[in-house]
Amino acid sequence: MTVAPPVESVEAAAYRVPTEVPEGDGTLAWDSTTIVVARVRAGSVTGLGYTYAHAACVPLIDGMLADIVRGTDVLDVPAAWERMRGAIRNLGRPGLVSCALSAVETALWDAAARLLGLPLARLLGRVRDEVPVYGSGGFTTFTDDRLLGQLDDWTSRGMTRVKIKIGEDSGQRVARDLARVALTRRAVGPATEVLTDANGAYAPAQAVRVGHRLAELDVTWFEEPVTSDDLAGLRHVRERVTADVTAGEYGYDLPYFARMLDAGAVDCLQVDVTRCGGFGEWRRAAALAAARGTEISGHCAPNLSAHAAAATPNLRHLEWFSDHERIENLLFDGALPVRDGAVRPDMSAPGHGLTLREADAERYRVA
Repeated sequence: MTVAPPVESVEAAAYRVPTEVPEGDGTLAWDSTTIVVARVRAGSVTGLGYTYAHAACVPLIDGMLADIVRGTDVLDVPAAWERMRGAIRNLGRPGLVSCALSAVETALWDAAARLLGLPLARLLGRVRDEVPVYGSGGFTTFTDDRLLGQLDDWTSRGMTRVKIKIGEDSGQRVARDLARVALTRRAVGPATEVLTDANGAYAPAQAVRVGHRLAELDVTWFEEPVTSDDLAGLRHVRERVTADVTAGEYGYDLPYFARMLDAGAVDCLQVDVTRCGGFGEWRRAAALAAARGTEISGHCAPNLSAHAAAATPNLRHLEWFSDHERIENLLFDGALPVRDGAVRPDMSAPGHGLTLREADAERYRVA
């Protein structure tokens, strides 16, 4: 019988990694990405979790959340999560607070799996050996040559689904959006699925018009054609286009996903493990979707999400987001390679198998 040690410490650090070139989508531009890494120590094991969010998460993790989790049984992750959820009530759950909660919760699950000597996917209840992924990037700031190079990289690794950004300049450059999608279709050929992400750049009627043009290019996925806050608008578009309408990446709590599903707003629900509250909330969101006959797709943080994805029966695929792939390969040992369009969580390593390369990470540390 395993004697579970108490959690002894919870610590966080933030690292800001510059992009290789300026990047942007339909409604935002950036030149760096910040990852907040949480580490939980209990006995002989250290669990690691993270979120892609502002460095403001660090003092919340080091302070309130550490005080709440310290001393809890490391195997009782749901109990620790409930204590954290209750304590942050007056801080407001959606947003950075949920990101901080997600980082600690995922670190706790990793610590529990390491203590038991189990791969995280096995502890969560694995249903598949491999997780299908799609290449994601294709930023609106890219030149055509850079876009083509990224598409070639994805297809060379066997990815049969690729996603690019559209909705440039808040939907004001539709002709260029369509030209870039057409370029993508020519580059990858008819056998590869082309996915698009407008990041909420279009108005509902405009999104429908764009959706009809995307159908001519056999686009199968139209992500956030309008803002994900507009559930009626998402449903309006969904009922009028042929591509699957998708959203959910800004789900910070379970009621958000329930409202989106109940509104009939999406064909596939996106869930981000680093925002929603962690692995436990990912699983509950997936159950909500399954009860409605709907698949989910993992949003970003690919190496952290892979084990949860392997344990999700109604998973469609996992987003292999280029920014996060680069950062995770840069900062962690144990990052998963994509082969034949899929990743295979390592069943020989306990936990999720990632370890922070502290010496490499230190140059990027900002908190």
